[in-house]
Amino acid sequence: MNLQQLEYVLAVDQLKNFSRAAEHCHVTQATLSTMVKKLEDELGVVLFERKANPIITTDCGREIVLQARKVLYESSKLKELSRSVKQNIRGEVKVGIIPTIANALLPKILKPITLKYPELYLDVREATTQGITKQLREGTLDIGILSTPLQMQDIEENILYYELLMVYGEKSSDRQYMMPDELREHKIWMLEEGHCLRDQLIQVCSLKEQKKVPVNFSFEANSFETLLNLIDTFGGLTLIPELYYQTLSEERKAKVSFFQAPVPVREVSLVYFRPFAKHRIIHALTEEITKIVTEGLMSNGYAKHELEIAKI
Repeated sequence: MNLQQLEYVLAVDQLKNFSRAAEHCHVTQATLSTMVKKLEDELGVVLFERKANPIITTDCGREIVLQARKVLYESSKLKELSRSVKQNIRGEVKVGIIPTIANALLPKILKPITLKYPELYLDVREATTQGITKQLREGTLDIGILSTPLQMQDIEENILYYELLMVYGEKSSDRQYMMPDELREHKIWMLEEGHCLRDQLIQVCSLKEQKKVPVNFSFEANSFETLLNLIDTFGGLTLIPELYYQTLSEERKAKVSFFQAPVPVREVSLVYFRPFAKHRIIHALTEEITKIVTEGLMSNGYAKHELEIAKI
């Protein structure tokens, strides 16, 4: 049973003719007749006396028609409520986002969100995970977008998407896939401390804090672009997330290797501190970001057991 069938039933009851009802509903007569018959079969009753001219609604059918009107009325109220909720997404919301997510995510989501909710003002700033969670508790940020799970009982997490973690840099063979253990055989470049992707690289590849880099200088980057430029010059490897991979040139994409299953993924969530939560805006942004991002992710092509969430 669905709302469309109820609309067909009301049309037949009102117009007393299947052909005119089909025209009114902008469908073929065969479609309308089939859907009405399916509803009758599902309910186990006959709604219309088809041999009569004009068609007569049966006694049982009149009761069904009365109830159908109520259902469709309540359905229209739900749609109006939904439109009202969307229109009420307004005001200012302060958003903290970690840099390794911001660089690829913000260009994807800001334009469609600001177009859909023109009365919503987004005050977006980059910060570390520690800084974001601190500001959420203080009430100086409304929401955060960062890598999870955080394992903080007072911070709520709405999962937005899962993105693959990939390896950028020199390849020892033409193989497209590699095991995490293989990274330990190469020079490893990392983001500076405070970036969750640094901890994920150490965890995924079972690294200790030492790394093989040129012996006469030491450097820890604050951005993927710097890391990749250094790797292009000196060789070595680093870890990049899927959304950032999507922004690379074809030349740089050719330097990316994928992990064999179980494939490490980064869980990205919208987080908030419940006492200060702007629930309507949080729900709308969670829904919108998820819809925008998830459709094109390669992680969708893997079964759940083939993915492993990288810890932070």
